[in-house]
Amino acid sequence: MEIAEWLTGITFNTGMGWVGILGSALGVLGITLPQPSQQQARELLGDRVSCAPASPHLFDGLVERLKGYLGGSRVDFPDRLDLSGATPFQRMVWEATRLIPYGETRSYAWVAGQVNKPGAAKAVGQALGRNPLPIIIPCHRVIRGDGSLGGFSNGLTVKERLLHLENPDFELLPHSQVREAASYSSINPSPAKLK
Repeated sequence: MEIAEWLTGITFNTGMGWVGILGSALGVLGITLPQPSQQQARELLGDRVSCAPASPHLFDGLVERLKGYLGGSRVDFPDRLDLSGATPFQRMVWEATRLIPYGETRSYAWVAGQVNKPGAAKAVGQALGRNPLPIIIPCHRVIRGDGSLGGFSNGLTVKERLLHLENPDFELLPHSQVREAASYSSINPSPAKLK
């Protein structure tokens, strides 16, 4: 089977920029966050997109839901996903991350606990850094246990913007409280908005 036979892709403009989607017969394979140009969105999907014919009808519902989400609407993403390139650990982390409700955050340690790997918060962060489906797998909702943002492969400004999009009242702890929370969190839950 030639790769072009089973891959399909699309790029589309939203109010926040150009988004790209790549899919296979198994489900959604990759998504970009909004980019300044269509070319940049296509480049972020990787070399495979050049072999993928455009099939906008396959992504109609997803395109509209992504536009709604980026426009500030609460949206669910029940889409079938193609995680065939993921390790078993990445798959578990991504599935646990999909459980985090819209507008809420959880810590890397919480995700590690959900996949029965307490103490693997750093490995969770690495798995989330390889997430090919941002927004659908809402890795931006995972923050550090001390209330700070942690990391984000698309940049911390984008992570904070997505968190504010979902919850305009979202607040990071001031820097002085982050240090205090880090030493305090071993005895008490973090004062950050974590569940």
